[in-house]
Amino acid sequence: MLKDHLELCLQGVTLTEEQAESVMHDIMNGLATPSQIASFVTIMRFRGETVDEITGFAKAMRQHSMKIPYENEALLDTCGTGGDSLRTFNISTTVGICLAALGVKVAKHGNRAVSSKSGSADVLEYLSINIQHTPEQAAQALQTHSLCFLFAPLYHESMKHAVTPRKELGFRTIFNMLGPLTNPAGAKHQLLGVYDGTMIEKVATALKRLGTKHSLVVSGGEGLDECSITTHTDVVEIKDGQLSRYQIRPEDFGLRRGKLEEIQVQNPKESADLMLEVFQGKANQSAQEIVYLNAGVALYAADQVASIKEGVTFIRDQIETGCVYAHLQQLQEVRKESQHA
Repeated sequence: MLKDHLELCLQGVTLTEEQAESVMHDIMNGLATPSQIASFVTIMRFRGETVDEITGFAKAMRQHSMKIPYENEALLDTCGTGGDSLRTFNISTTVGICLAALGVKVAKHGNRAVSSKSGSADVLEYLSINIQHTPEQAAQALQTHSLCFLFAPLYHESMKHAVTPRKELGFRTIFNMLGPLTNPAGAKHQLLGVYDGTMIEKVATALKRLGTKHSLVVSGGEGLDECSITTHTDVVEIKDGQLSRYQIRPEDFGLRRGKLEEIQVQNPKESADLMLEVFQGKANQSAQEIVYLNAGVALYAADQVASIKEGVTFIRDQIETGCVYAHLQQLQEVRKESQHA
């Protein structure tokens, strides 16, 4: 089946949503060879993926995904595409922990480092925070601590068939786009960062088709898959089934322009150390304020505040009270107790 669709793509034909869904089912069922997969995603990357293709792929991945036994319409994910090659610390993971400290239920989807210096799973280990190994553990963590980590290879086991071609190709493909669109907990609220500003409207449209409630798809002007502290950020907001596109800047929310080098790290330990400083309100200006900005946007996406500005002010005040750092210590204590159990 994939050979037929591959031939169509070579002829310049784009796939319908149903065709794309069929292709992904073949890939995840092990019916496609590594060379076929590599050829297919390379062609798509070269000509550009369509909304139908992104949506169809995501639908199939969702069907194959392991689910967690937890339902909450207010559930939030802060997973981005990665792939920006800017070596920043784990901003979205930091944001997830901040919001969980405020009682927002966060199902953080993530992986080990693929295109970054530090994947979310890597930095959580350095912070001594549990990575849940079963759906039941994830649901319990959400219930008791408002935060669970959904390790992508565990929940998307069928993606193992695409691992080799992805590694051997070494460049970004449609698979980078799919992680944030396939949260195993079915999060209806998202702050979704995209490395390529030209893709945010496509990703947002796919997210709308997939049934999101309120999400913001963002891309920093320097190619960051987060809201930027150094320049503008392009945003597509999906709310009540409608899409709106606009730009935001740090100054819009009382924040100062930062420096990229102040948020860059070389390894998970450096990322964890910087995150600890942020939680205590002691990080450098750029690191502290990029978290205020992204956490403020995430609070808005989660419908916890009426505006991004209100969210930025609220998260800054809460970090200053010490409640976020206290919640981190509680998460670390859980791991200690599980190790001694």
